Amino acid sequence: MRVAYICADAGVPVFGHKGCSVHVREMCTAMLDAGYDVSLFAARRGGEPPNRLMAIPVIDLRAPTDADPETREHQAIAANHETLRVLASCGPFDVVYERAALWSVGPMKYAARTSAIGIIELNAPLVEEQARYRALVQTATARAMLASSLRAASLVVAVSDEVAAVARALAGEDTNVHVVPNGVDPRRFTPAQRDPDGSNRFVVGFLGTLKPWHGLSTLVDAFASITSAVPRAHLLIVGDGPERQNIVDAMARRGLSDRMTITGAVAHDDVPALLATMDVAVAPYPALGDFYFSPLKLTEYMAAGLPVVASAIGQVSSVVRDDQTGLLVAPGDAASLASALIRLYGDSHLRHRLGREARLFVAEHRTWAKALERVLTLAQRPIRRAAASAPPVEQGASR
Repeated sequence: MRVAYICADAGVPVFGHKGCSVHVREMCTAMLDAGYDVSLFAARRGGEPPNRLMAIPVIDLRAPTDADPETREHQAIAANHETLRVLASCGPFDVVYERAALWSVGPMKYAARTSAIGIIELNAPLVEEQARYRALVQTATARAMLASSLRAASLVVAVSDEVAAVARALAGEDTNVHVVPNGVDPRRFTPAQRDPDGSNRFVVGFLGTLKPWHGLSTLVDAFASITSAVPRAHLLIVGDGPERQNIVDAMARRGLSDRMTITGAVAHDDVPALLATMDVAVAPYPALGDFYFSPLKLTEYMAAGLPVVASAIGQVSSVVRDDQTGLLVAPGDAASLASALIRLYGDSHLRHRLGREARLFVAEHRTWAKALERVLTLAQRPIRRAAASAPPVEQGASR
């Protein structure tokens, strides 16, 4: 089966360090592992492909270049014509799989014109995110284009119930929307043999982009409050982002600078070794009214066999089951987080049990291979229907 994987969002460097970048690469890897012939179409590479993807054809898409927001939007809209041309020249494809991007309608339009099945993956409320955190001039146009792309798809894959609701609100309740959360490749992670009696440093770890909605101020407050009870506690933050200086300053004010390490951005291949140095991993999300994430960090923590402490919010509770695959705490509650950390510090058997059960859970239920299998199972009926009813269309030469 020939698959075109399209990422037309210039904000997603497909070979970069972001969580969205990881998602692209892991899905492509799962497709390759399943024996599919995959071509990756990307607006931004952001680096060199990892060894697992060295053989995959990568086709560059036209990306906006102007700094002015309105001009960039017009450039992104105009790029759809080039996307259609490139897909036609590289086709035919059995499946067109797109990571949804604002202004991108070319891939699903191409799929609708051909016998290919169109699958679009929606990871966030894109219009609202763009308006709130970046710049958006043509709001109504962005909403209409995204709705058009979702309606044109045979299958819409949403990473959470909240994102699925956004898709249906945009494209209509009859849109074929299904929830498929993020996954993990457990083969990449080998649980470390951690010190059973707590005589070495007790490392509290966080992995991710350092942004306000990740609850890092809560983490700093909780960590500061456990240092007297856990004298060898150390905070390891793996990642970088706009909150970095605030974290550094907050720890310095508490006289705890020597009790923290911030690695900065790291390659995804370096993540397993860093997780192996942690004793506990945290996802301290604040109380957000619109929590729609399917956090990659959780599945990676769990695949590494780490006991996890996470906020009981959104989709988190479907992965981290309290006292079974981790501990849940109140969102934004530093005292609750600190209490859970102290409990884990004092109970090595609990740490071991939660880490073991967490790894077993994601290996059985949350792998990228299983996510891909579910997507293609959901798409089978539309594929058969499309193959039976689609009119023949002239295609470009296949390779």
